[in-house]
Amino acid sequence: MVYNGHRNGTAPAAMVDVHNEGDHRRVAIDRVGVRDVSYPIVVLDRSLGQQHTVAKITMAVNLPHHLKGTHMSRFIEVLSEYRGSMSLDTLPAILRLLKERLQADEARMEVVFPFFMERVAPESGAGALMDYQCSLLGEMKGDEEDLVLKVEVPVASLCPCSKKISDYGAHNQRGYVTIDVRATRPHKGPPASIWVEELVEVAESSASAPVYPLLKRTDERYVTMQAYDNPAFVEDIVRGVAQRLSKDKRVAWFRVQAVNHESIHSHNVFACVEWTRPQPARNLKNGTE
Repeated sequence: MVYNGHRNGTAPAAMVDVHNEGDHRRVAIDRVGVRDVSYPIVVLDRSLGQQHTVAKITMAVNLPHHLKGTHMSRFIEVLSEYRGSMSLDTLPAILRLLKERLQADEARMEVVFPFFMERVAPESGAGALMDYQCSLLGEMKGDEEDLVLKVEVPVASLCPCSKKISDYGAHNQRGYVTIDVRATRPHKGPPASIWVEELVEVAESSASAPVYPLLKRTDERYVTMQAYDNPAFVEDIVRGVAQRLSKDKRVAWFRVQAVNHESIHSHNVFACVEWTRPQPARNLKNGTE
């Protein structure tokens, strides 16, 4: 008997779509999909135009109570169609296609990836690549979409209290500043462009000193003294970031959190600020702002 891909060599029966069968439990599912999908993507890079990296991707849709399941293969099909570009500009199109292909009312996609930047040491000029953990999060409910860019930036901080009360020296530590932003957008237009590199600069400028991947002795001296001259609590760091972002007209909303991995305590410390840009008053006579 020649095997032709079917049990016992018989002709296949009609392919039944079990996913579309009914479900009697009447429990709607908020999110169902695929997660931890490792995938090569291309993201926007301010200096180079584009950057190739590898992301961990989660994709999901809602499922009405009367359907048994969703079609998991269609998530990967949609992802494959957009593997050449991944940004806040392309996420809405991907979300719309997910809703269409999976016949859903809601879609969600999270793309987590390392973003690499060339960092040059302040004195020696030695350069090396440093990675920053980033994510793009997109959600679409009906025709309403929500897009958030997230960047995590390692920084150095030096304790102002320790510096003030000590005869010499002060304790310092490495911390992390995490910034989530929503960009402003014109009516029915694409969101304003906010670069990952810009958020890195905002975080570093609000801390005591940046963190570098490569430092020579002259650089260590420079960074140590830079931190000593710029002491900052976690409260100072988040306030500094908040001031900068609230003045940027491209930012509609942000959440900033600073965490210090304390060097002389058994605990870590943190501070968080969340802010939404006030809506401008409207002229009731002609509908303008």
